Amino acid sequence: MTQSASAPTLDAFERALRTVHRITQPTPLESSRYLAEVLGVPKVYLKCENLQRTGAYKLRGAYNHLSRLTEEQRARGVVAASAGNHAQGVAFAARELGIRATIFTPLGVALPKLLATRHYGAEVILRGDTFGETNAAAQEFVRETGAHFVPPFDDEAVIEGQGTVALEMLDVAPDIETIVVPIGGGGLVAGVAAAAKQIAAREGRPMRIIGVQAENAAPYPISLEKGEPVTIKTRPTIADGIAVARPGTLNFDIIRDYVDEVVTVSDDDIARAIVMLLERAKLVVEPAGAAGVAAMLAGRIAATGTTATILSGGNIDPLLLQRVIGHGLAASARYLKLRILLPDLPGQLVRTATIVAEHNANVVEVIHTRHATELPISEVELELHIETRGAEHGDEVTRALRDAGYEVRVGEKY
Repeated sequence: MTQSASAPTLDAFERALRTVHRITQPTPLESSRYLAEVLGVPKVYLKCENLQRTGAYKLRGAYNHLSRLTEEQRARGVVAASAGNHAQGVAFAARELGIRATIFTPLGVALPKLLATRHYGAEVILRGDTFGETNAAAQEFVRETGAHFVPPFDDEAVIEGQGTVALEMLDVAPDIETIVVPIGGGGLVAGVAAAAKQIAAREGRPMRIIGVQAENAAPYPISLEKGEPVTIKTRPTIADGIAVARPGTLNFDIIRDYVDEVVTVSDDDIARAIVMLLERAKLVVEPAGAAGVAAMLAGRIAATGTTATILSGGNIDPLLLQRVIGHGLAASARYLKLRILLPDLPGQLVRTATIVAEHNANVVEVIHTRHATELPISEVELELHIETRGAEHGDEVTRALRDAGYEVRVGEKY
């Protein structure tokens, strides 16, 4: 393999590892038999950066960057623009190094992330409705005060810090042949890909790197196709941690040279992955951090050997987690909404509930109305929300109701 001109050397990653280990902890590399069965490979590992200090890998790059500042730069303080994990990483790293930190966040920042950033000692300034407005305010602050701006991904020291994740993974499991990495701006995947590919080349063995983006914020596929960074218009996604409109310039060059493939996943895919990780791995993972698992479950990944993915963060707002669990259950056909047209006669509600119970499904909500103007005067609409064991069980319940003579629609209005 030819060393990319843009990528840090393996020596640089190893120096970064010694630096970041001053404050980070080597996170667990857990195995998942379930995902191994899904992919049809011998092993699947989960690198649990959701269990890292500050709840995400971002601390690695932030600390590696800040540790290189001169005394003059440290005296002027540092500033960052972030709605989440980068903010917490910079705040924590700055506190450990005795540097004053100012973090600009959008007005709609999640309360847990806001409180955590303040808890780590940073001054938090709320500016702008979008990240672009927030970043512009941070840049204006830099011009006014001379504070040092800490980039979230497009920076060599940050990339080296994020790449230390790969060194830890391959130290514990040198048999890994494929690594699946969430991609936002590209700092994590650039570091992991460059480090892992150089280690594999040194040892003369194969290594594939697959990046994963949320389909509503995926600038890398089109950028790689065109051969240069392209700015896209993003759409809302639950994976706000990787919702970036344009690849980093330095990141793009490394990803072009070292990443084998970039795939996308939907919000439904991500929600299913979060539920799977909660149920089977007992791990709380934020939407961006679950992107790699989402790609595996959605059949986007073709792998033949030992495979690993990075759970890049676990900082999810409990209120969002509540909604995501419900959405993930629905996306997995384990939470089903049925609309049933009934004759307006006594006993019909009991009869339908009995059919559901006989097929071992659980009714969690009932809405019964006779006043909808689109209904015939002699009929009522019953909306049942039921828990099932999955798609086949849901089909079984629906079929039983239809066999009993009811008109049933799944998740639709009449």
